[in-house]
Amino acid sequence: MGEAMIRGILTKELTTPQDIIVNDINAARLGSLKAEYGIRITDDYGSAIPGSDVVVIAVKPQNLAGLMPELKGRFIHDQLVISIIAGTSISTISAGLGHRSVIRVMPNTPAQIGQGMSVWTASEEVSQQQQGIARSILGALGKEIYVPEEKYIDMATAVSGSGPAYIFLVIEALVDAAVNIGLHHEMAEELALQTVLGAACLARETGKQPKDLRDMVTSPGGTTAAGLAKLEDGGLRDLFMHAVIAAHERARELGR
Repeated sequence: MGEAMIRGILTKELTTPQDIIVNDINAARLGSLKAEYGIRITDDYGSAIPGSDVVVIAVKPQNLAGLMPELKGRFIHDQLVISIIAGTSISTISAGLGHRSVIRVMPNTPAQIGQGMSVWTASEEVSQQQQGIARSILGALGKEIYVPEEKYIDMATAVSGSGPAYIFLVIEALVDAAVNIGLHHEMAEELALQTVLGAACLARETGKQPKDLRDMVTSPGGTTAAGLAKLEDGGLRDLFMHAVIAAHERARELGR
C-alpha cells in the first residue's frame, strides 16, 4: 500500500520524487523503489522525519510496537502523521509517537491502480490545511471519504477494506461455475471479470439503486430469475451479512 501511495502521488504530480524519502526494513525493496520511482531512500527511520511535512506510517500491525520507540519524540507540532496501519487507533499512534496530529486511514487494495476506496478520520489537532493535504494524497489513490468518528473506520474495514476479497471470491466462484457448465477457463474468466466491472460501473454511472438495476435484468420466469432464486435459497444475503459482521468484530478486537 505504501508503494501505491508513492505511485499515486507522483502520477498526480502532487510532489516530485526528490521530495519523497522512504525507509523499509528490506534493503532490496528500497533499491527497487528507488529504481522504479527515483525517490530518495534511507536505512534510518528517524532520518525520514526532519523536514517532512507529512510522514506516512505503512507497516504491519505486529511491527508497530518495535517501531514507535525509534520514532517517539522526533516529530514537531506542525508535522502530519498519516497511519494506514490496520486496527490501530489514533490514540495508540499518538501515544506511541508522542505526537498528536494524526490521521488514520483505511485504504483498500484497488488503490494500487488508482481505483481505491479510502476512509479516514483525523485527531482534533489536525488543521484544515493538513486535512486538505490528506484529501489530495488519498484522492490520488481513488475515492476518499472523511468520517467524523473513528468507530466508522472499523466499519469501513469490514466493507471496503475486506470487500475486495469478497468480490474476488465471487469472481472465482463465477469462473468455476462457468467452467463446470463447459466454458474454457480463459473465456470464463474474461466473462466474469468484465461482468463484475461492468455491473459496478453501471451502478455508479446511472446512480440507480442496485435493486432497481437487478429488477431491470430479471425477467419473470427467465434465466436470471432462476439463478437468483438459487442464490437466495442458498442464503447469499445472510452469508454476506455474517461476513461483514465477523470482519467488523475482528477489526474492533485488533483496535483494543
